[in-house]
Amino acid sequence: MCVPLSDSPHEYGRACTYVSTMYRHIYMCPACRNYKPHYEKVARLFNGPDAVHPGIILMTRVDCAMKINANLCDRFSVGYYPMLLWGPSVKFVAGKWDPKQEKSEIQSIDDGRTADRLLNWINKKMGSSFSFDDERYENENTLPTNVSDPEQIARAIYDVEEATALAFEIIIQHKMIKSSTQAPLIKFFQILATHHPSKRCRRGIAEILLNFDDLWPSGPLSISSEEAPILQEQDVLKSYSICGKEVPRHYWIFCRGSKNDTRGFRCLQLVSILIAVLCCGLWVLFHSLSVRVGDGESQSVFTAICDFIQNFFVCDDCRRHFHEMSSSVSVPFNRTRDLSMWLWRAHNKVNERLNKEEKALGTGDPRFPKIIWPPKQLCRSCYVSSSRKRRSNMKIYWNEDEVYKFLVRYYGRTLASSHNDATLSSKYDESYDITTSTNAVAVPVGAALAIAVASCTFGALACFWRAQQKNRKYTHQLHSFKDI
Repeated sequence: MCVPLSDSPHEYGRACTYVSTMYRHIYMCPACRNYKPHYEKVARLFNGPDAVHPGIILMTRVDCAMKINANLCDRFSVGYYPMLLWGPSVKFVAGKWDPKQEKSEIQSIDDGRTADRLLNWINKKMGSSFSFDDERYENENTLPTNVSDPEQIARAIYDVEEATALAFEIIIQHKMIKSSTQAPLIKFFQILATHHPSKRCRRGIAEILLNFDDLWPSGPLSISSEEAPILQEQDVLKSYSICGKEVPRHYWIFCRGSKNDTRGFRCLQLVSILIAVLCCGLWVLFHSLSVRVGDGESQSVFTAICDFIQNFFVCDDCRRHFHEMSSSVSVPFNRTRDLSMWLWRAHNKVNERLNKEEKALGTGDPRFPKIIWPPKQLCRSCYVSSSRKRRSNMKIYWNEDEVYKFLVRYYGRTLASSHNDATLSSKYDESYDITTSTNAVAVPVGAALAIAVASCTFGALACFWRAQQKNRKYTHQLHSFKDI
């Protein structure tokens, strides 16, 4: 969302670029960054010391991820990214915008996803003929210098916690829990409460599930709109520590980029162009889930992940591209392997597409370029052969049996072994646990009380869900998790 703030009531402005309003930008997902050069290209025509047409249009940006901007973004009905708004500056200073309002001096720019399309929209609106005059921009990409360190994935557990906590925070801040989205969220939380690689996250999510009816009443809405947010206790919910009191920590370890606007998770919170990508923290979480679930759960987990992205991922293009990939699945997943391998292929498809875009736009991280994964340095046995056709198309023949073994090892045992890293986990020795099976993770103690400890399947979890409706005495036990 971008908001113009000119002094003249007759001067138009609009929201454009990519991150914060007047604040330092924070971590962005690799795909989301790709809007940046488009909007900066337009902004340079009108703003800054080298502007070609200064004083005509003021282009600004607002980061709705920052709590200080929450009220502002609510007033202007920001529900997805990027949201581009156009109007007289005085209407932005102390006003608000409702997309359902018929007569408004503020309007949404629907056709502005590239620099050329945005400038064309402005020219039509103002009856002008601004152009870029063939202005060229430097490509800052350098040669790839990074290969994933097999020891680093053990540290990714901290980033999985960070991504989980931030996703939950965004869902709350953007009031995304409605009557139509309750069921998908409960389903996704049930999976996380059983299979999340972090014990602390499993505890926190189980507690939220147990109190879900109190936090989000499922009865008739007090207002007429079926799509109106039904959250009644937002302040109470914010106090829930979904992955521990110190999470989110607002820094990354495994997912840290060489620049502040690369990798990490913040694609959910920032403007994006997308090609069906989720960003490092969430990708690791989804890969981890894919190797931990049982064969009978694979299709349910696939559906839950797709529904989560569709309902709670605020990047429009992200949802659309991921939906295109998931819609191509014609046969239900019957095995854990099927789900793990599909997610691996999807991730590589995303990386391949992003690599091309980042090279063209100069938005990639030079130390962490998008590569086909895993590289030979991590899993030489995964490769049967590879050859390069033409100049840039690499054809790889995979040993998929070895790839699956690698995924199970990498996102299963290795990921959960971070408690053995004394440099990182001296204060978290009890935070993680791992079983000998890669398809099951120990259930939180409180959740086990509700589901009789015996099973980690969704059938047992459903029993747990029904049991909490009838017997609230377990609530006080789960409340104690926050103090463990």
